[in-house]
Amino acid sequence: MTVEAEHTREGADSWHTYLSKLQGLADELTRQGLLARLVTPQGRIPTLHVVNPAATALAEEVYAGRSRDGQWWFWWSWAERIASGEDAAGAASRIRRVLAASS
Repeated sequence: MTVEAEHTREGADSWHTYLSKLQGLADELTRQGLLARLVTPQGRIPTLHVVNPAATALAEEVYAGRSRDGQWWFWWSWAERIASGEDAAGAASRIRRVLAASS
């Protein structure tokens, strides 16, 4: 396999991993009562647009990505870690708490 073909395959694998991590998180967020929509802008990494349906002004963009040590994480839009990329349930719980409407 050429270097160029290997780079293309790695890019496709990485894109698939982004989508897979975010889709798993979207499924968990939906189970916890939030709305989640996968956004895949041309030329940019995918994000998850998350909304509290009880208070639609409470919304956030969530990313999946690797840290410098190679581990996958879910990230807030301000580049703070939410939870490990292997912990969609924990990430969803934290996002739900942050987007909770105060009574």
